[in-house]
Amino acid sequence: MSTSSRIVKNTGFLYLKMGITVIFSLWTTRIVLSSLGETDFGIFNIIGGSIAMMGFLNSTLANATQRFMSYSLGEGILENQKQVFNISLVLHVAIAVATSLLLLAIMNPMFSYWLSIPPDRILSAKIIYYALIASTVLTIINVPYDAMLNAHENMKYYSYISILDASLRLGIAWLVVFADTDRLILYGSMMAAIPLITLTITKFYCHRHYRECVIAPKRYWSVRKIKEIATFSGWNFLTAVSSLLTFQGIGLVLNHFFGSVLNAAQGVANQLNGYMSSFSLNLMKAVNPVIVKKAGSRNIDSMNAISMSSAKLSTVLIMLFAIPCMVEIDYILELWLKVVPQWTAPFCVMIITTTIITEITAPLSTAIYADGNIKHYAIYKSIANILPLACTWVAFELGGNPYWLYIPMITIWAVGGNIVIMYYSARDCGLDIKAFIRVVLIPVMLVAAFTLTAGFITRLILTDGFVRLCICIAVTTTTLLCSTWQFGLAPNEREEVRLLVARFRQRA
Repeated sequence: MSTSSRIVKNTGFLYLKMGITVIFSLWTTRIVLSSLGETDFGIFNIIGGSIAMMGFLNSTLANATQRFMSYSLGEGILENQKQVFNISLVLHVAIAVATSLLLLAIMNPMFSYWLSIPPDRILSAKIIYYALIASTVLTIINVPYDAMLNAHENMKYYSYISILDASLRLGIAWLVVFADTDRLILYGSMMAAIPLITLTITKFYCHRHYRECVIAPKRYWSVRKIKEIATFSGWNFLTAVSSLLTFQGIGLVLNHFFGSVLNAAQGVANQLNGYMSSFSLNLMKAVNPVIVKKAGSRNIDSMNAISMSSAKLSTVLIMLFAIPCMVEIDYILELWLKVVPQWTAPFCVMIITTTIITEITAPLSTAIYADGNIKHYAIYKSIANILPLACTWVAFELGGNPYWLYIPMITIWAVGGNIVIMYYSARDCGLDIKAFIRVVLIPVMLVAAFTLTAGFITRLILTDGFVRLCICIAVTTTTLLCSTWQFGLAPNEREEVRLLVARFRQRA
C-alpha cells in the first residue's frame, strides 16, 4: 500500500472515530453542565486543568516515546524496538509514581493560595483532586502502549478504544443526572476509572499483536539509550512545560481575577476548540509516524514534502469546520447548551483562531522532533510559549477584560511560535522557507480569506436561526473546497486527489 493510500485509510478510521466521539462528547458536556451547574462545572475544569498542568509529563514522554518507536521502525531493527519499549515502560512507571507524589505535595498550597473555590465546595473539590491524580497516573503508564499503536499506524484499534472512552463518559454523565448524592464527587470519581479500563484493554492487545511488546527491562536495559531518550525528553520537557504552564496557567490566572464561574466559559471554549482541532489532529496522527519513519530511513526530501502537504491539508481541514462555527458561534452555543456562561462566545472564537494559526506549522514541528536535534529549538520555542502568561497577568492587573487572555496567545504563542518552528525547520531539516510560504502559507491565507468573507456575507444577509446556520455551513464548505482546489493544491496534489477518487470508485 502506498504512503498516501495508507494515510487516507488511517485518516478514515480516525474520522469515523471522531464523528462518533464528537457527538457523544457534545452530548456529554451539555448533560454535565446542566447536572453540575456553572460553579461545579467550573470547579471540575479548574481542578482538571491544575492536574494537567502538573501531569504534563504524559504528553511530553508520549512525544518522545512516539518519536523513538517510529524511528526504530524506520530503521527496521527489532531488537532496537524492544529496547525502546522496555526503557519507555520503566521510565513511565517511575514518572507516574513521581508525578503522584508531586501532585500530593502541592495539594495544600494549591487549595490554600492558588484556587478560588466556594468554601462549601472545598471538600468535594479535594476528593475530585484525588480521583484525577489516580487518573493521571494510569494515563502516564498507558503512554508506551499508545505510542506502540501510533508507531505501527494502527488507527483502527485506536479508534475503537476512543469510541469506548467516549461511550463510557456519556454513560457516566447520564448516571450523574439521576444521582441523589454529591454529583461533582460522583462524576469525578467515575471519570477517573476510565483510564484503568482503557489501559487494561490496550495492554492486552499490544502484547498479543506486536513482537517488540515484550516486558524484559533487565535484558534490554541500556545506559546509552536511556541517556539518548532522557536528553531528548529533557528538551521536549522544556517545551511542554512552558506550553502547558501558559495554556493551563491562564486558567488559574483567570480564576484568580474573575472566579470559578468564568472558568466554566473557558472550559466550554477549550472543549469546543478540542472538537475543532480533532479534524486536523486526526490527519496528523496518521501522518506523524510517516514523517518520523522517513527521518529514520534518512529520506529527508520526502519528509519535507509530506510535512508541507500535510501542513496545508490539516489547516484546511480545521478551517472547514472552524470557520462556520466562528461565524455562527452565538447560535451554536445556544443550540448546544441550555445555559451559556458569560464570555463563552469570544473565548471560543479567539482560541479557535489560535489553533488555526498554530496548525500551519504543526507538521514542521514533527519533522524537527524526528530529526532529534531539538536543544536550541526547545529553548526559543519555550520563550515564545511562556511570554503570554506573563502578559495576561499584567493585562488583568491593569484592569483588562477577560478576553485579553487570548490576545498574547494569538500574537506571541501562535505567530511567534510559528516563526521559531519555520526557522529551525530550515536550519536543521533542510526546509525551503520560500517554498513553504509559496506552497503552504499563501494558499492557506487565500482560502481563509475567501471562506470567511462568504460566511460573513451569509450572516449579514439572512436572519438568525437554524436555516441560516445550515446555509452558512453549505456556503463556507463550498467556498473552501473550491478555493482550495483553485489556490491551495499544486498540480501534483490535484493529480493525487484524482487518483485516490478513482481508486475509491473502483472499490465501491
